[in-house]
Amino acid sequence: MLNRQRRLGLLIPATAAVVGIAACSASTTGPPRPPQPSASSQGADHDYAGYARNIIPSGQYGAVPPPAGATTQAAMYDALTPLFDKVTNQALSTDFKSEVFGVGPDGPATAESVPRAGVAILRDRYHVPHVTAKSYDGGIWASGWIAAEDRGLLLAQARYDARVAAVGAPGLTALDLIAKLQNFTPSAQTESFVSQQAAQLEKAGPKGRQVLHDIDTFSAGVNAYFKASKSSAKPWTRNDTFALEALKGQFVGQGGGDEASRTQFLSALQGRLGASKGLSVFNDLRQHDDPQQPTSIDGTFPYEPLPKQAAGNVLIDANSFHPVTTSGTATPTPARASNELMIDARHSATGYPLLVGGPQIGYYYPGFTYEIDMHAPGLVWRGATSAPFPGYMLIGRGADFATTLTSASGDIIDQYAETLCGGSDTKYEYKGTCRSMSTFNAGVLKGSSGAPDQQVTFFTTVHGPVVGYASVKGRRVAISSKRSDYGKDALDLLLYHDVSTGVVNSPQTFFAAASQSPQTFNSFYIDSKHIAEYTSGLLPQRPASVDPGLLTDGRGNDEWTGYLSANAHPHGIDPARGRIVNWNNNIAKGFGAADDEWMRAGEVGRVDLLNKNLDRLGSNGKWTIAQVTSAMNAAATQDVRAIDTVPLLSQLLAGTQAPNARDAEMLRLLKAWNQNGGNRLDLNNDGKIDDPGAAVMDIAWPKIADAFMSPVLGPQLDALSTLVPRYDQPPKGQYSGWYQYFDKDIKTLLGEKVEAPFANRYCGGGDKARCQAAIWKAIDAAGTQLRAQQGADLTAWRSSATAERIVFTPGLLTKTLSYTNRPTGIQQLIWFNGHR
Repeated sequence: MLNRQRRLGLLIPATAAVVGIAACSASTTGPPRPPQPSASSQGADHDYAGYARNIIPSGQYGAVPPPAGATTQAAMYDALTPLFDKVTNQALSTDFKSEVFGVGPDGPATAESVPRAGVAILRDRYHVPHVTAKSYDGGIWASGWIAAEDRGLLLAQARYDARVAAVGAPGLTALDLIAKLQNFTPSAQTESFVSQQAAQLEKAGPKGRQVLHDIDTFSAGVNAYFKASKSSAKPWTRNDTFALEALKGQFVGQGGGDEASRTQFLSALQGRLGASKGLSVFNDLRQHDDPQQPTSIDGTFPYEPLPKQAAGNVLIDANSFHPVTTSGTATPTPARASNELMIDARHSATGYPLLVGGPQIGYYYPGFTYEIDMHAPGLVWRGATSAPFPGYMLIGRGADFATTLTSASGDIIDQYAETLCGGSDTKYEYKGTCRSMSTFNAGVLKGSSGAPDQQVTFFTTVHGPVVGYASVKGRRVAISSKRSDYGKDALDLLLYHDVSTGVVNSPQTFFAAASQSPQTFNSFYIDSKHIAEYTSGLLPQRPASVDPGLLTDGRGNDEWTGYLSANAHPHGIDPARGRIVNWNNNIAKGFGAADDEWMRAGEVGRVDLLNKNLDRLGSNGKWTIAQVTSAMNAAATQDVRAIDTVPLLSQLLAGTQAPNARDAEMLRLLKAWNQNGGNRLDLNNDGKIDDPGAAVMDIAWPKIADAFMSPVLGPQLDALSTLVPRYDQPPKGQYSGWYQYFDKDIKTLLGEKVEAPFANRYCGGGDKARCQAAIWKAIDAAGTQLRAQQGADLTAWRSSATAERIVFTPGLLTKTLSYTNRPTGIQQLIWFNGHR
């Protein structure tokens, strides 16, 4: 295949030396020496991929107004959706573009003039830059030039807004400010705090100093483009890179930190049901570590087990928590739609492992990711990168391996209840002393739509920013937030340095690289022999007295005792099942879900769609890359309720009498929808979902959810929905929903084997007949509503497909896409047939 690629125009100029990385010989008194070629890395520029294609729907362009070609990749991405589970090799060729080294089939290429000797940039027909450089620093510099050229508008909007993520300003999220085109001006105190991340990299030794050197070289490339384009932007600095790393962490690399909301919900349950039953219901709903949960790797990795007695926690009064807020913004739900499917060599039709996967970071223009094909001494990679990465790959491939990730949402944030003292809201008790809170002056948020500018200041304790206030038995307390990677975001770059500079060449070296990141991700690896996974994050170890899902007593007796060791993190190579599949579900058994992740470790989840599609599409226990892509693409448009809930609903109601013929027909339509694949496609492009079963489910589900949960939840149904929505309705990602509760409760009611049944019986209070009657009543109410809205012909009932079309934030790109639930940062299809 390599020869064929060369015939098609694969360009790997001689100036791109065949190199790897040697140990840096940096000293503390001067800049580190750039990585040098090593004998063990010979062949690094040789392309060992047997197949390599990718897509980034936001595209490579970032100018406004969007230039011609800005929607090319979006159109290709959209073209795959209606194929559902029938993706062919031809479709892979037309709906994905090349990810081989060099321009390859995506020519002809156009040379770009750059003001640095020894650096060449070719742009292919998708505007993807192919870099060759005679030096390592030349490659890093080129990445800065490209960042400014292709994402200058994003850099201008994000560089200062991202500071709010770095300092943890309560009530603000960097992504929300960027999406709303709001502007934050950081204070001197913020700049000083952010700059301290350089010291964290210095402490990491020669590699950390190399990363700092690379940030400076990258910044020089950014600033060279600013100068060449006569931009009025201030020079790019280390702090800008550090802040954008913090934005990445806040957006997709953190978990936990919602203990106050969960704790007051527990207090309300106990106030209504009593202490024992209230706690048992709470434990049911949070699904901390279900033994039947669908996991991605083998083995058990114990982390934060629930204590028998939580003496180190504080229960705040129900409805007493009031968060600190900042006007003009709201906290968005983190993106949780990344997925990956890897097949090992034994189950691959090629005889080599297969990968289809990528991160889901939403739909933005300019996009947060863009592509580079990098060839320089010590830098040989192609894939998605972003402005926080100084010449490094985020997701993509080297000569003989590829990597991708999903958000792991490990519990790296805890909230503390601070006992106030001295008759003040700004004094708190710690280690027996009444202390004054510190004040952090973060900067100024410019008012939007004519609103006045706002000074952003907040209080801090020894644990971190004060995020709100509550009461305990009527007595006021402060709530603070402690994040394990606070001020350490830049250490994440150590991982991406290693995957980009030849350090990674096996699952074991990949594990070592991934273990350096303080952010919480599931990182995946594939080469010509193995598939592997490692879950990263600076994961706190809590004392046995602390329930990790509740507020911790902040008086100093229940502090973290350390961090989970690297080898204790979930990790695995070549699972016995022959696949690693993840869709933000819990990666391994024993790994307790964070307090804000009540749907991560349940008995069922949307990852079931990926696994079930793989099971039905494989041929004799083996899969092709087209079949794996088909499994992903089918799951991307299916409704998880159609696949997981409808069969159970049918089983529950079997043998019962429907209230009327209409309701019986509604159930029949749901079953037919399941049998037809359970998708939400609009193949005739009339703006309506083709299958009437979707319309039935969309109206019936909220009523069914309330019907089966109300016997226990009663007046707290809506309170639960603020923690876990009844359903994460498209165009959202279907990540969470009460269908998980329905699955376990109804299976128990029907007498099916459930390893860990809920302590409480929900539907009908455990009475099957009462449950059936309640569900039929819900369906009947939905039928009455649908008839009033859409008429008496059930087969003509439709849900709106237009309402769930995908739009690009913040509206600069007018193209919309059909609903699909697949990766956006980059999605790659790849396998390797050799190893250097």
